[in-house]
Amino acid sequence: MASLELQNVVLDYPIYGASARSFRQTIFGRTGGLIKREGERQSRVVVRALENISFKLEHGDRLGLIGHNGAGKSTLLRMLAGVYEPVSGEIRVEGRISPLFNSIPGIEGDDTGYENIRTCGMYLGMSRAEIERKLPDIVDFCELGNYLALPVRTYSTGMLTRLGFAIATAIDPGILLLDEGIAAGDARFAQRAEKRMQELMERASIMVLASHSTALIEASCNKAGLLEAGHLVAIASVEEIMETYQQRTQPANAS
Repeated sequence: MASLELQNVVLDYPIYGASARSFRQTIFGRTGGLIKREGERQSRVVVRALENISFKLEHGDRLGLIGHNGAGKSTLLRMLAGVYEPVSGEIRVEGRISPLFNSIPGIEGDDTGYENIRTCGMYLGMSRAEIERKLPDIVDFCELGNYLALPVRTYSTGMLTRLGFAIATAIDPGILLLDEGIAAGDARFAQRAEKRMQELMERASIMVLASHSTALIEASCNKAGLLEAGHLVAIASVEEIMETYQQRTQPANAS
């Protein structure tokens, strides 16, 4: 059984090129975390992106993360995926983590569709045997036929999106990390893609979804967490967190 536990996790990352003249422009809009200076003469700018994050998820948990831009949702997902290393605290993981932040995971333009299915599958953590077993399903779902024998640089944007989506959603994740969902292509493809995405989420033992959409979290998750400026305000039922979120986002003069 998969499990995921964070204990008092703190994440800092440096902002490079933040000279006195460009400091405000460099950091504006990038984060809601605490900004501080370190090093000799306070010359290094560091952002406290996540502060004392603690929670535990077990098999069957579907956690939706919500908060304003810069609250730390995507940063938390990327830390869980190993993109960022925390400066303190502990992360305990049981099971394979499958981050899905992009529907075109490692596509190489000069390789054929078939070659990309195999290399991207390995990039997503699948074994060679698993890729070969899933190959017919991927081929059938993307509906690219003989184009799969051609270099993907010859594909249209829609064809490339369909191939990437078919590969990305073929995984069997232990812990699935999703950032806002992923692109599915044209309208005709969208209905099939929505069903496939739902099946992917159901296959996961644990899911963590970062989204601005309350409707998506309400439909997909059994828990929710509210992030503000790198702090995890609370984790509770989706209903409780959405109520808290709405209260905190109401204008101060609202009746």
